[in-house]
Amino acid sequence: MSSLAASQQALLTTLFAAGRNAPEIATEFIAANAHQTSARGLNAYTSNAHSLAERSLASVYPVLAQLLGDESFAAFARAFWHAHPPQRGDLAHWGDALTGFIAASPQLADVPYLADVARVEWALHQAATAPDAEADLATLHLLMEQDPALLYLRLAPGVKLVPSDWPVVSIVHAHGVAEGSTPDLSRVRERLHSGSADGAATAETALVWRQGFKPQVREALPGEPAFVAALHAGHTLDEAFSAIDTLDFAVWLPQSVATGLLLAVDCLTLPLIP
Repeated sequence: MSSLAASQQALLTTLFAAGRNAPEIATEFIAANAHQTSARGLNAYTSNAHSLAERSLASVYPVLAQLLGDESFAAFARAFWHAHPPQRGDLAHWGDALTGFIAASPQLADVPYLADVARVEWALHQAATAPDAEADLATLHLLMEQDPALLYLRLAPGVKLVPSDWPVVSIVHAHGVAEGSTPDLSRVRERLHSGSADGAATAETALVWRQGFKPQVREALPGEPAFVAALHAGHTLDEAFSAIDTLDFAVWLPQSVATGLLLAVDCLTLPLIP
């Protein structure tokens, strides 16, 4: 390894250092690169890295940032940066380990829904960068003409189901960051504390997809998680029907077409569109 590459690697190790060894690692780096401005330069790099971590995470997890508050979120982002440093140059791919980091944090144990909120936000982030897909609503006529055993429903990009014991969809919508959401903190309070007769929180399964270029999230309808999971796994419409017992397809179909969740119908007797 060249001296330049070694110095660059040492700088990265120092920037990502955390815990009790961080001061020693920084001291070693400064000693090995003994220039008059080494300490000042290292402080500048570290400060910039922390600011970058805060901005990157806040762009992906805006609800989490609101729930924690500016000061706590900044400290949280710095801790996550050191515990799970980026592995790629594009920070759009950084942050997937955050849910596990939250779940393992004793400081956040009294806010048990945070990890699931983060899962919903990561799903929204992934939906935003999912491959594009074209709608072909003219194929809907196949639903009236063909056997459901021959049909496949093509769903929108970024489809993801996030089940939770907490009202995660209500929380995300209440903080006004999801497209089309209406802030309603009273609904969140009600669902957090009096969702059932015993006072337990209301469980919600988030359904995430992309409508055009806009990530969307709503609470899944009764029976919808199993139905959508079957469709997303590549099962026929007939097989998906067998996985549900409560979903009203007559309600689901027009809603899914109107919101861009359903893009097209493919038939085994016709050439499948990749």
